[in-house]
Amino acid sequence: MKIQPTKLALSFFSILISAPMIFANESFYNVKNYGALGDGKNLDSKAINLAIEAAEKTGGGTVYIPAGNYWSGSIRLKSNIHLFIDQGATIIAATVNKENDYDDAERSVSEKFQDYGHSHFKNSLIWGSDLVNVSITGTGLINGKNLYHGLKGKKGDYIDSTDVDTQTANKAICLYRCRNVIMRDITILSGGWFAILATGVDNLTIDNIKIDTNRDGMDIDCCKNVRINNCHVNSPTDDGICLKSSFALGYARDTENITITNCIVSGFVEGSMLDGTFQKSETNKRPFGRIKFGTETNGGFKNITISNCVFNYCKGLAIMTVDGGSIEDVSISNITMRDVVNDPIFIRIGSRLRGPKGTTVGSIKRIKISNLIASNVNPEYVNTIAGIAGHAIEDVELSNVSFYYKGGGEKGDFAKFIPENDGGYPEPGLFGKDLPVYGLFVRHANNLSLNNVNFYYLNEDARMPILFDDVQGADFRFVNAQKVKNTDALVLKNCSDIRVFESLGMKNKVLQKTKFK
Repeated sequence: MKIQPTKLALSFFSILISAPMIFANESFYNVKNYGALGDGKNLDSKAINLAIEAAEKTGGGTVYIPAGNYWSGSIRLKSNIHLFIDQGATIIAATVNKENDYDDAERSVSEKFQDYGHSHFKNSLIWGSDLVNVSITGTGLINGKNLYHGLKGKKGDYIDSTDVDTQTANKAICLYRCRNVIMRDITILSGGWFAILATGVDNLTIDNIKIDTNRDGMDIDCCKNVRINNCHVNSPTDDGICLKSSFALGYARDTENITITNCIVSGFVEGSMLDGTFQKSETNKRPFGRIKFGTETNGGFKNITISNCVFNYCKGLAIMTVDGGSIEDVSISNITMRDVVNDPIFIRIGSRLRGPKGTTVGSIKRIKISNLIASNVNPEYVNTIAGIAGHAIEDVELSNVSFYYKGGGEKGDFAKFIPENDGGYPEPGLFGKDLPVYGLFVRHANNLSLNNVNFYYLNEDARMPILFDDVQGADFRFVNAQKVKNTDALVLKNCSDIRVFESLGMKNKVLQKTKFK
């Protein structure tokens, strides 16, 4: 029988592809050749680590995990290693104990200035430190179902603890002080305290990853030159994509040169994003799943862009510094939010000052947010931009943004005292849930610009749309705010240089100084 040239070529190509899966060579290491069974019963992490060590001895290569279920303790990455998890392959976090070869949490530089989870790195399913040229790719799954994910407090939310014995193995992937790292195409289910924790990692690419977990999706801490693209992070009880700048390296280091684009964050029941059901919890009415800067902010955040992202049934965007860091030069554009459970935008300077002696209050300046739509927003919360006395937020611009609140609020007393709460945990709702304003609350800010900004309610809301307190310099251009009859659209307290143009049903004017309205 005559063999067609095309079939012969395909056959030869198949042999080339399959050969490395059977025979290890200088650059390709199949974990099954090192004793891995992939039966979901026997511990395979020792074999996986043998393959990694073999690759390291020859200068690096691809460690290949074929289809199967790999019961695993700690997997220790090395420099110049590509961990490839193939379609149909699942790395399953084994029950956490010594017999399953998990690494203990190492002694940290300090646990004083950041949470326990940010102070330890080896206690992870997959980890590496002081590495270069590392990649984790493939279309397989990492299932961290047995990883520690925190203690539940009396209210049912997760809290931190200093009980080390119960906090081993709490991260799916952890990288510490690494350079030139790629994570691509993998899926993580139930990632522990952090599905991905990158601390002090430079030149990091995270692309096309799906994370469906019960705590933080990915934390990018003290990192530089990071690209996060095309990811979907579902995290109902903690943050989705979180930028931090802690003291975990033993010194303050800015997180800078970061792009986050084409991503989705959500807060549906854990697992329901991956199975396509997208279930809403009957008990968790305030799902997280957001994009956040902070709260660990010993260092700052500089040169950050976020674009083309979707928030679905989760909290809104949070930008905050409370431990002395500075946030500068942030551009956020093309954002849509639906079923937002708290402030669509929350920008905050605080004075927790968890850091070495002499730590001073940080700053926020040059933040631009444009082309954002938030619909079906929880009426208990309001967009918030709030510094503290003597430390104003500067140069924030909102342009081409619209907010659609559910409405239903009752008229409040704008003369009531709203607490400053300088040292309080910087979470939306910090100033209470019964504020007399539904659209935008600004306190201690300079040089604010609102251009083509709209505040609407879906059901009548008796509260005022906008309240400013100690704002020095603000421009209103084409600002529309829905309100009930005999309610002021804009209330000013201790403000100056407020310029209004074609906005709020008011005549064009400049308000030079106001003590109280």
